[in-house]
Amino acid sequence: MDLHYLDIAVAVGAVAAWFAVYAVALGVTRPASVTPAPATQDLPPEPPALASLLANRWELTEDAAEATLLDLGARKIIEFRQPGNDIMQTTIHVRDPRPAGLTAYERMVFDRVAGLAKGGMVPLTALTFRDESQAGSWWKRLRAEIIADARSRGISRRRLSAPVVTGLNILGFVAAAPTGFAIYRHAEPNADDNPVGAVIGAVIVLGGLLSAVAGRNHGERDTPAGWQAASRWLGVKAWLRGHESFADLPPASVAVWDRYLAYGAAVGATRATSAAIEMGMGDHKLAWSHFGGVWHRVRIRYPSTWWRYGRTAPQIIIRALIVGGIGFALLWKVRGIAAQISTEETGTIATAFGLASKIMLVLGIGGVTYGAYMLVRAIIDLAAPVTITGEALWIRLWKQHPGGENSPPRPWLSYLAVDDGKGDTTRAWALPTEFVNQVDPGDTVKIVVRPWCRRIGEITVLERGHAPQTHVAPADDNTEALIAQAMGVPAQRAPAAAGGLPGTLLGAMMSGAGPLADLPPIEALVPVNEVSRAVGAPCTYRAMPPVPMPIWHAEFSGPDGRTVLQVLLGSAALAHAVAKASGSHGTPLPGIGDSAFAIRHAATAFKGDIVVSLSFAGPAKDTDPRNLHWLLAQVVGRLPGKQATGPPGAVLTDT
Repeated sequence: MDLHYLDIAVAVGAVAAWFAVYAVALGVTRPASVTPAPATQDLPPEPPALASLLANRWELTEDAAEATLLDLGARKIIEFRQPGNDIMQTTIHVRDPRPAGLTAYERMVFDRVAGLAKGGMVPLTALTFRDESQAGSWWKRLRAEIIADARSRGISRRRLSAPVVTGLNILGFVAAAPTGFAIYRHAEPNADDNPVGAVIGAVIVLGGLLSAVAGRNHGERDTPAGWQAASRWLGVKAWLRGHESFADLPPASVAVWDRYLAYGAAVGATRATSAAIEMGMGDHKLAWSHFGGVWHRVRIRYPSTWWRYGRTAPQIIIRALIVGGIGFALLWKVRGIAAQISTEETGTIATAFGLASKIMLVLGIGGVTYGAYMLVRAIIDLAAPVTITGEALWIRLWKQHPGGENSPPRPWLSYLAVDDGKGDTTRAWALPTEFVNQVDPGDTVKIVVRPWCRRIGEITVLERGHAPQTHVAPADDNTEALIAQAMGVPAQRAPAAAGGLPGTLLGAMMSGAGPLADLPPIEALVPVNEVSRAVGAPCTYRAMPPVPMPIWHAEFSGPDGRTVLQVLLGSAALAHAVAKASGSHGTPLPGIGDSAFAIRHAATAFKGDIVVSLSFAGPAKDTDPRNLHWLLAQVVGRLPGKQATGPPGAVLTDT
């Protein structure tokens, strides 16, 4: 066999072997099947949320939140009332505004209800979310709190334990080594670039990808105590299902059935109640409003058919002039054709010219008429804006620029539905992007609009609604970090990008982030205000998804959402090795750390065991490079060791 194909086969085989080991690890650690205990009405000590986890083979579902809500009713903290036969008319009333003795996840569910309640009451179906990011953060934190409670009680554990993940990380870089070897063997012998840098980079990238796969949260699994508890809960489930009418009970029946209804929802035995309770994303076409002092549902329609919707007045006027101008040109051409037919042409040619002139006449009249209509309506729209006061019901993205190869899509228009109390139906307005962060669903707002194009020109928040009371801080994508935080256990700092040399990598896998472990987070080392000064525009910090390797990576974006600065902190050993192997040398920057250099839009500095690299991106590439050098000096100055002065001459602007 050709050595080239043999090397490829070995590299692919090594990765395949790693995935085989990974599959075996997942198979060995999957939750065990539980044998149900005899049917019983005796309730074990675990709260409903944990009963849901155990009864569903250590998988959390929406039943956990629904069961917790019902349990609050059984404990007289809230009350469910159903005035008629329709279960969807159920309302929730807060009986105890300051309940004691709640777990963290019970507190989250209660705060959701109390934050939405007006006058101590909220419709059951109004518990849904109107913001996807808030819904995601709330559910991530709720899940983390429930799992933390289960682990602290010894009834659940992480499916892939830390030693197993560490072993998979090590094997991942071992499996990546044949790929690096293949690249080294088949590099061009006369190439100008040393292939060592490419080899190290390939091993880092491939090993990092495999480590990221191993480090994902794979859910929970059983423990001996958890298996026994799950068996008992399956016995309770069998007893509840023995009552034929239990599945059809409404939420208000918790007053009679007490905690049994909550546990029934936890184990999946309450069909009607579970169907009525919804705590996920709501329907953007149907929302609850309390404007006017009475809860009522409002149906929302979204304009999208006509071109004028959401457009600015200049855009409409320019379009009107273009359409009208084309129509006028067609009419002028028809006049010339008519004159030509009357003086020169006869017969078939005259008939053809006559048909063409009629078509052009119709199009010309239509263009002039439509252009004049748009022009007049746009002027009236500008001259006679309308002021509306009501409750903001829903905000959702409408239109965005597609973006380019190096820039993400940028939203420029959103929908804002407002209930003015004049009916049960409303049509959404076009909300420019610069207004989006000024208003939240539930706020009472005054908007100045142009009715014909349905665009909002001004918006004023008169009264804040439920958003501050129900706000949940954005949740970390690292589920294990959230669980550790909920348990009060210091989580290992998760590095965020590539790794180091093989020895450094293995050591970092075993002990955290190596030299980075004692550093403050990137947002403290690289403050937003300093980045804004260096770039000359307001900036926003954006962390990158973490993977288990000793390098951190973050980005800063400008006002338009495009990346303007990339930050990398890592092991100096790796950076020195790659720099030496590839022969990369830039312009020296004296006075920053142990050594520093700049290459075009990037600047790198070494200090002790740490390397810091900053690079301008996107629109910031046109910024004076001395600003980047100044920013690098500030960052390096915050690292342990002797402070640096940095190069003079930065051209900074205040934002």
